[in-house]
Amino acid sequence: MLNILGQLFNRPSAVFGIAVILLMLFAAAFAPWLMPHDPFEQSFDGLTLMGEPLPPGGEFPLGTDLLGRDLASRLILGTRTSLIIGILANGIAVVMGAFVGVLAGYFGGWLGMVLMRFTDLMMAFPALLLAIVLAAIFKPSLLIVALVIAMVNWVQMARVVYTEARSLAEREFIQVQKAIGSSPFRILFRHLLPHLLSSIIVFGTLGISTTVLLEATLSFLGVGVQPPTPSWGNIIFENQTYFNTAPWLVFFPGVAILLLALAFNLVGDALRDILDPTLKGRH
Repeated sequence: MLNILGQLFNRPSAVFGIAVILLMLFAAAFAPWLMPHDPFEQSFDGLTLMGEPLPPGGEFPLGTDLLGRDLASRLILGTRTSLIIGILANGIAVVMGAFVGVLAGYFGGWLGMVLMRFTDLMMAFPALLLAIVLAAIFKPSLLIVALVIAMVNWVQMARVVYTEARSLAEREFIQVQKAIGSSPFRILFRHLLPHLLSSIIVFGTLGISTTVLLEATLSFLGVGVQPPTPSWGNIIFENQTYFNTAPWLVFFPGVAILLLALAFNLVGDALRDILDPTLKGRH
């Protein structure tokens, strides 16, 4: 573990990604103390005499939105929303995908065929379209949005784990365990999963960026996190009509989404290079 951390900190791109992630986690954890204003308070002081949002500066460092609410405070609270959904949804997707992939790869036969054909069926649907349909069916909330995203994203993990588990299941050390009468449960959790753990960690880290982007897209389309709860996506959705006259309302949440997605991608790429020996020296 210390060796992996040491190699991560030797990569400038990974250091940048880790710094951004830690900054976002700090903002999410201490949001109530970091927010300069109440993120839900609609104030006439936050609007011009013409009723338009205030630009960045002074009392409102990132400006205000169309209802006079402090944009900085809403972005900080939105960090918590985006991270909760990103980590929760991706965690569920990783567990589901790894479970299906390991079972299908180890047992094979009719069970593997049924599980992977179902996975292929799920992959055939456009992810965004499927997420929109599922989100429209259920009443959107933090948990529902996380579950919807997980239902869309688990298939990629299942396919990756299945391919590796299928290859490992034919290796000698697995065949030896079968020959000496080890139970499938013991083989799966004591011998197969430890060899798959590096791939699961890497894919899970990279998947958080996809999850954050999908949550922002759903919220922007109005089927994700619902106002007044702020998320970076619905902040853009609420203020898109002011894009020409108040571009900061779209620019700042857009930069936040970009930075968080980029950070997880950079860390995931670094972990992949460190944990997967077959990729060393290719970059």
